[in-house]
Amino acid sequence: MAKNILGTELIVCSEDPLTGFYRNGKCDTCGDDRGMHTVCAQMTDAFLTYSKDRGNDLMTPMPEFHFPGLKEGDFWCVCLSRWMEALEAGVAPPVKLEATHISALEFLDFAVWQKHKVS
Repeated sequence: MAKNILGTELIVCSEDPLTGFYRNGKCDTCGDDRGMHTVCAQMTDAFLTYSKDRGNDLMTPMPEFHFPGLKEGDFWCVCLSRWMEALEAGVAPPVKLEATHISALEFLDFAVWQKHKVS
């Protein structure tokens, strides 16, 4: 059973749109997940624009990959490194703590995550 950064069972981040490395709705991870899709973030226009400018367009639908495109308010498992870049740039989206994988604590203190939790 995977755990979240609160130390409890990892809950679903989003099933609509369906997210996660395993596309099971959870921000679970494994050794094959080189991007570490572990942060359950609530999309903001600022973050989506930032991500697109950095080469990862999350807004444009790609039906061939069953990807509907994201909009503000959607939840999505984002790569830990991209979220940290966005934090430095001042555009980090809010995080659903209960759905963010415990491994994220290896990179940032709990206080940082708590400060950016979904309200």
